[in-house]
Amino acid sequence: MDWQMHAELPGAPFTIGHDGRLLLLGSCFADEVGRRLMRDKFPCLVNPFGTLYNPAAIAAHLFRLISRQPYTTDSPELLRDERSGLWHSWMHHGTFAASTARALVDALNGTLERAAEWLAQTDVLVVTMGTSVVYRLRADGRLVANCHKQSDGLFRRERLAAVDIVDTWTTLLRLLKSVRPQLNVVLTVSPVRHKRDGLHGNQLSKAELLLACDALQSRLPEVAVYFPAYEILMDELRDYRFYAEDMVHPTAQAADYVYDRFCETFVPPSEQALSLQCRRIGAALAHRPFHPESADYQDHLRRQLDQMAALQQACPMLDFTEEMDLCNTLLTR
Repeated sequence: MDWQMHAELPGAPFTIGHDGRLLLLGSCFADEVGRRLMRDKFPCLVNPFGTLYNPAAIAAHLFRLISRQPYTTDSPELLRDERSGLWHSWMHHGTFAASTARALVDALNGTLERAAEWLAQTDVLVVTMGTSVVYRLRADGRLVANCHKQSDGLFRRERLAAVDIVDTWTTLLRLLKSVRPQLNVVLTVSPVRHKRDGLHGNQLSKAELLLACDALQSRLPEVAVYFPAYEILMDELRDYRFYAEDMVHPTAQAADYVYDRFCETFVPPSEQALSLQCRRIGAALAHRPFHPESADYQDHLRRQLDQMAALQQACPMLDFTEEMDLCNTLLTR
């Protein structure tokens, strides 16, 4: 007897390999998948602007990456927090902060340029939508991606309708395909609950996202495919033991399971085998002996260097720079 229901995985029209580039944008679940892809040495750029929860904010950043419109010190996205005195951007995570507007703009434009260059060479874009609830400034109706703990009275809260998400993203996906014809897009809905919306409100929010992703996949099958991360956690892993103590975020075990299903869908067996080799090297280097100067450990480090060199020769896109530097540092002791 099968004690578990299984989400239907899509027939992927493309594959993901170590010789291509990935860009992941969206909710904190995009970070979870991105960390695992980077661990397995897939060339990735993950949430360069910080966590983005709603599809309107993600789309706004992608449009800006295409246009490469720089930020200026009088950009309407900038704000100064009166409590801390720091400058922030309404469209970026709180880690983007500086004591002056000029310093913040320099950081924003540096990130914008690096991300735009990466997008221009990206093979697979993975978008994880977390909520259809958005916040706009009451003063001018401007969308914000981050409220930066400012007064609730500054914002108007609304829920995007699926039809509006589809309209924006249809235009965006067609534009992306025109500037990067080989680009493929994976759409996902984050399984992380937005508790602030209430359980019913969270379900309504997710429903708009699910309807939008389904419509986009149907309308643009040559561009977008939907991966059921939401359904895997909701139905395959129907148990609170797969959630952290906050009952909102998946545990590491649950994220590992969804990642494995992602690889099952998009990563061919030969690339999965390569991922496993990279993972084993990472685990081997994470080991810290009591006596690092011992001959056994020094031989262990040399074996890891040899394995990394062999893998890099077989797949030049693999980057073991940090790991090799670590080995060489430990070998000089």
